[in-house]
Amino acid sequence: MPAARKRLIPTEADVNPSPKKDGADGVRAQQAQATRRALVEAARELFTERGYHNVGIREFAAKANVTRGALYHHFGDKESLFLAVFDAVEREMMGEGAQRRRAKSSDDAWTQFKRGIQAYLDAVMRPEVQRITLIDGPAVLGWARWRKLEEGYGLGGITNVLEGAMKDGLIRQQPVEPLAHLLLGSVMEAALLIANSDKPRKRRAEVGEALDSLLSGLENVVVRK
Repeated sequence: MPAARKRLIPTEADVNPSPKKDGADGVRAQQAQATRRALVEAARELFTERGYHNVGIREFAAKANVTRGALYHHFGDKESLFLAVFDAVEREMMGEGAQRRRAKSSDDAWTQFKRGIQAYLDAVMRPEVQRITLIDGPAVLGWARWRKLEEGYGLGGITNVLEGAMKDGLIRQQPVEPLAHLLLGSVMEAALLIANSDKPRKRRAEVGEALDSLLSGLENVVVRK
């Protein structure tokens, strides 16, 4: 029989399951969740400081104050723990984006989207975002799986923005799906350029300006008409 395929994009329940039982079972479930959280927080710090290949299972367990057996029980292996950390960092950035969108603003959705792209590039300057999602992410998970994960986190939001902007007449009508993929690819390439640069601040300014020009070009087609 063929081996079962591993799901590419984790859900919140995969990486941070919530306890739902009562009584003794509920207490054990809460303890298990606390152990997982401690391991993810410890691994997040160690991965950021030293990188995936320079830290091991024993160190994660010691920092989280749990046994190696507990680590293997919750995550199975080092890559699974890394995936949980990767997901935590990505979801944190998604939460920051959602908070910005909820803030009161007189700007239209397209302008807010462009501002959000610049905010993401600012986040890429953070060491943990660089190391975990952009340097070790592709190397540990493989390029194809990493790209699929990034699509899962970002493609839907970009698609929704494009559909709304076209409906409101803010950008030219065109096929949404290919444009969404192209924009996501451009944003990720910009992030990789920052993460792998020996002058990240300079590169951040350069790619930020280039992306803003790219996005504004979609508007200018409408303005010229």
